[in-house]
Amino acid sequence: MHLAIEQARIAEKLNEVPIGSVLVDPMGIVKQASHNMVKKNCDPTAHAEMNVIRMECQEIQNERLPGYQIISTLEPCPMCASAISQARISQIHYGTSDSKSGGVESGPKILSHSQSHHKPKITRGTEKALCSELLKKFFKSRR
Repeated sequence: MHLAIEQARIAEKLNEVPIGSVLVDPMGIVKQASHNMVKKNCDPTAHAEMNVIRMECQEIQNERLPGYQIISTLEPCPMCASAISQARISQIHYGTSDSKSGGVESGPKILSHSQSHHKPKITRGTEKALCSELLKKFFKSRR
């Protein structure tokens, strides 16, 4: 989670929403790390989770990532949750819940929907206070 938090801090410095994500392979090796790049890339899908999934799928030339873990500072949104399911990622770890826009255990609960193709193991609350504070501070400074 600490590497994901570092990525979130990079995003904040770039005036992006401070969300970071890390992808870990089945051997426990960190393979990819990224942060939100929506503004930089002019791409509404350039969320931290989407970035690490794209990078690893390209690197291994496969659209599936079974046995992988994704670690994110914020609960993945519905788009990212769906991509995680489609990639067959085995585990999700996230720092803080997103009651407004979450897609895992808040909002539409993509992964527990009966039509979800894959249901990864979910761990929430890792470094919750720190992850939450990064986001609160970011949005408070913009109001």
